[in-house]
Amino acid sequence: MTKILILLCVLLLVACQPQKPLNESRQVQVKVAQVVSGQALEVLGMPEQTTLVSQVRLLAIDAPDLQQRPWGDDAKLRLEELIGGQRVMLEFDLEEKDKFGRTLTYVWKDKVLLNEQLVKDGYALFVMRSPNHKYDQRLERAQQWARLVGLGIWNPDQPMRLTPAEFRRQNR
Repeated sequence: MTKILILLCVLLLVACQPQKPLNESRQVQVKVAQVVSGQALEVLGMPEQTTLVSQVRLLAIDAPDLQQRPWGDDAKLRLEELIGGQRVMLEFDLEEKDKFGRTLTYVWKDKVLLNEQLVKDGYALFVMRSPNHKYDQRLERAQQWARLVGLGIWNPDQPMRLTPAEFRRQNR
């Protein structure tokens, strides 16, 4: 009986601690200045430099290089279509910058995760990027769907033969 009372007291104390809401994350709304590629944007309105253009890299995806035709051009055009207007919400994970100084982010437009949509539509590959794993399961399922249906880079009539990383290594 004493053990049960102690357990209940501990549970009560833990439950009374202020909790960070599950959906609370670091986000910022920005204006898209330019879609650079199927995985990169230039944006205005980042908190540390509100009037300067910042480079943004979409997390957990690898879109074909622009010289990897026709897939690179298609990925860029699709991202431009998805962005539509000029405002998007950036959501950050654990690591906020890559080795090139670009901001790493998930990009939301009208409650649609654009990183996921690009993968689901077959315009980009899902690539795990440690330590950022917030949406890995969603992106993995999106890629499985695109492969199964044969969309974009998975089209059996015109598949992409080299991953973007392989293409970049061969064309340095």
